[in-house]
Amino acid sequence: MPDSADLAAIRLTLELATVTTLLLLLLGTPLAWWLARTRSHWKKTVGAVVALPLVLPPTVLGFYLLITMGPDGPIGRLTQALGLGLLPFTFPGLVVASFLYSLPFVVQPIQNAFETMGNRPLEVAATLRASPLDAFFTVAIPLARPGFLSAAILGFAHTVGEFGVVLMMGGNIPGVTRVVSVQIYSHVEAMEYSHAHWLSGGMVVFAFVVLLALQSQRPARRS
Repeated sequence: MPDSADLAAIRLTLELATVTTLLLLLLGTPLAWWLARTRSHWKKTVGAVVALPLVLPPTVLGFYLLITMGPDGPIGRLTQALGLGLLPFTFPGLVVASFLYSLPFVVQPIQNAFETMGNRPLEVAATLRASPLDAFFTVAIPLARPGFLSAAILGFAHTVGEFGVVLMMGGNIPGVTRVVSVQIYSHVEAMEYSHAHWLSGGMVVFAFVVLLALQSQRPARRS
């Protein structure tokens, strides 16, 4: 059975995934809208930067985040100058790292939904004298709802399952940065396989539920 340390890791993981997913939806939506609508020559460059975590080893991203947010890094010096302290090995540091690593899993589904929608609904809204902001919230957002739902599911699930980046940025501090994936690693290192089985089995069930939820979106899109 899971012990108190396992339950603390589960609570911390769910808190991290919830905060990260909300920030991804809030900040990733305008980025996805820009990528879907712009004709700027910077689109391909920005799109490649957003997609970079898909091909980059998590430890590489975590290493450079650790360097840039450390005491001698540019972001580390900035956060110290602002009185915020250093981000590595803290919960806010985990949120920043998870946000960057899960960014393509949220931006790309929303961008695809905006691109699939096309220009016609916005043109019709404009003929009815709707402002661009009104058209965005009353036309674009509702039509792109399946993309938002897929983005939320993928962003949450990917944050829950992340290991390399959170280990590099957060270390392994119980109750502070030790999430479920790191807790499983700790159990295996200590040869506590029964505890590792409980958590790993839970992750397998969680992954299955996530895939089932994504599969359930397909009939809704066809309709």
